[in-house]
Amino acid sequence: METLEIEKNQWSNLFKVAGFAAILVVAFIPIQMAVFMVNPPPETVAGWFSLFQGNALVGLIDMDLLLIIDQVLMAMIFNALYQALKRSNRSSMLIALTLAMLGIAAYFASTVAFEMLSLSRKYAVATTEADKSLLLSAGQVLIATWQGTAFDVGYVMEGVAMLIISFVMLSSGIFSKTASYVGIILGVMSLVPPTVPVIGMFFAIGSLVPLIVWLILIARKFFQLANN
Repeated sequence: METLEIEKNQWSNLFKVAGFAAILVVAFIPIQMAVFMVNPPPETVAGWFSLFQGNALVGLIDMDLLLIIDQVLMAMIFNALYQALKRSNRSSMLIALTLAMLGIAAYFASTVAFEMLSLSRKYAVATTEADKSLLLSAGQVLIATWQGTAFDVGYVMEGVAMLIISFVMLSSGIFSKTASYVGIILGVMSLVPPTVPVIGMFFAIGSLVPLIVWLILIARKFFQLANN
């Protein structure tokens, strides 16, 4: 018992950071949705360049700036989950943590928001049609990268990690059954990337409700663990 208390004290700061990280992710969700509804992502490269030139911040948010921040916050959350649950099933949690970190790394490999911002600025000052055509082609490549293999693989990896963690949570007795079951639902819905036609976007939007519930529940537990 004494060893367990010492270990909890060692990780109290991580639990606090993870708790605040979960709350921040929840706070970012309505902001992201509001920007998407008011300024839907353009369907063409020229549209993206025009959006960035008109409002760079909106362009960055439309191209997942807040999701980039979310991934950093999720890294804190996954690490805290590993520390909280490793005594319940160390090998499963290590597998989950590895998948989660690889998924986050893959997501960062797919991000192109600031590259698109840079291209849009070059496009704005381009003086020849040849230069503009070249920049439009470069932008098309970036968009293909943004919605390509790295994003899909990272998305699914994090979904599998979520499933593993949720099943460990279910048997650990540390987190509530509600958090465990909501996590399982979230993990299943995260196995289908948003890039999959029709159903992918349906799952992505539908997963926001269980995501918010799950984050609030684990944030509450993280603060409890930090104060024990």
